[in-house]
Amino acid sequence: MTPASRARTAAAGAALLLALAAPLAAQEPPAPPPRDTALRADTAPARADSARPPRADTQVVRGDSVRPVAPITPGGAFLRSLVIPGWGQARLGRNVTGGLFLLFEGIAGAMVWKANWQLDWARTRNKFVASHRQEREDWVVLLVFNHLLAGAEAYVSALLYDFPAALKAQPLPGGGTGIGVVIPLR
Repeated sequence: MTPASRARTAAAGAALLLALAAPLAAQEPPAPPPRDTALRADTAPARADSARPPRADTQVVRGDSVRPVAPITPGGAFLRSLVIPGWGQARLGRNVTGGLFLLFEGIAGAMVWKANWQLDWARTRNKFVASHRQEREDWVVLLVFNHLLAGAEAYVSALLYDFPAALKAQPLPGGGTGIGVVIPLR
């Protein structure tokens, strides 16, 4: 090996070490900024804004515990989900449930439109009019039921927003799976 190739190898090795050490240095937390309390002192008293609902991360102290506060009232959640299924659930942070209600709303709405189209076609041929009318009515009933169920679910979710129980699924000794509710008691 010539001295020039040794120097290139050493330089490549040093570059490799620096490349490997860079992610480790990036994991070190930055130094906290200096505390300057003179600039941050606020003498104005805090005032609650009654026009806006409380944020989801606000908490209310009740006795010796801290419990989360629902971002909307149960009635507000019910009305939101009655207007647009899933809206109240989304406001409560239950995005999957809200998405499922909205998905079914879209499917049922499309099926009402399809049943209307089929009913018009059946009327022009004067065949199977009663069955197509019944199909349209069934989908309209499912659409209304979805609105009412979404509203009721949002209402109950807002009422139980601070409920501490958790639903758990775990394997049982016999090989099956069990579902249970864990309620902490103090």
